[in-house]
Amino acid sequence: MGILKDIFVGKPQIQPTSVDVSAFDVPYNLADSYFGVINAPTNVSRAAAMSVPSVARARNIICGTIASLPLEQYNKISGAHIEPLRVINQPDPRVSGFVIYSWLVEDIWMTGVGYGLVLDAYAEDGRVRAWTRVSPTRVGVKYNLTNTEIIGYTLDGYLVPNAGIGSLIRFDGFDEGFLNRAGRTVRAAIELEKAAENYAKEPVPSMVLKSNGTNLPAERVSKLLESWRSARATRSTAFLNADIEMQAVGFDPKSLQMNEARQYVALEVARAAGISAYFLSAEQTSMTYSNAVQERRALIDFSLRPLLNSVEKRLSLPDFVPSNTEVRFDLDDFLRGNPLERAQVYEILNRIGAMSVEQIQEEEDLIR
Repeated sequence: MGILKDIFVGKPQIQPTSVDVSAFDVPYNLADSYFGVINAPTNVSRAAAMSVPSVARARNIICGTIASLPLEQYNKISGAHIEPLRVINQPDPRVSGFVIYSWLVEDIWMTGVGYGLVLDAYAEDGRVRAWTRVSPTRVGVKYNLTNTEIIGYTLDGYLVPNAGIGSLIRFDGFDEGFLNRAGRTVRAAIELEKAAENYAKEPVPSMVLKSNGTNLPAERVSKLLESWRSARATRSTAFLNADIEMQAVGFDPKSLQMNEARQYVALEVARAAGISAYFLSAEQTSMTYSNAVQERRALIDFSLRPLLNSVEKRLSLPDFVPSNTEVRFDLDDFLRGNPLERAQVYEILNRIGAMSVEQIQEEEDLIR
């Protein structure tokens, strides 16, 4: 999956090992409705879905926005900020963290689950020191006899250990994934794109040339049609003698309301993707700076929050950070208001002694 082709990691040189079920701490998905959906063939392929402009834009907004947000580490008790471990924002030393998280979030959003491969671990406590994203298409899941628990994973057909270097990190999503739940909508969008392409190649309805005289032999008909095609490629005006009549059959794009149909499908894609139609240009609206800021806040609250939590909660587990700390995305820059709103807030905070002038300057990047 994806243009990366997992170039960061080749096939791990791991010998098949036995699986210790008692040591495995990842149960099967809690919702019964997930059975047979997660890690199962999706309703539509990623390549097909990404050929739809509205799907591609939704993916890039959702994944690009989350991947661009910095991750911070905090003390659970005091709430104090802690300098985050390198592995949090730079999982793979060879690739930028933005690339890793953008593809990881896509996996979670599209298929309902994402995976990382542990590249290095600290010797003293076994915590993850480096990891990288691997495509879900490379991962196989082994279940117990009743299909109620995951007892192991395979990568490229090789059984991987449950912990340590070479093991997999699983990021569970909040549902079965976009490719599973929106297959019918995406396929409808694909068919409309194909229809638009056909009309772009042949922008007029289908034509029939009718002979008003004697029946023509097949060879003569073939030459007539070829001559007609060649003439239409060079000029728009046609001339027919009295023996030939042209008739149009079918409908043009306007009669089919193709623009309206594509707009409707784009709106349905926005609903399935959990993103406001404004971001996909699926509805006409008058957008100002003020309500654009509100839309970004709504994007976080009603669209991205479950995906943010999927990444945050997994990175906050003890195999990444100490148990008294947690990892959260920093949303301050993304949700910051316009300069006038910020100035008003800073003025109040400075007046009550909550922020100094130096802190305000630092917050606004005015200190060099």
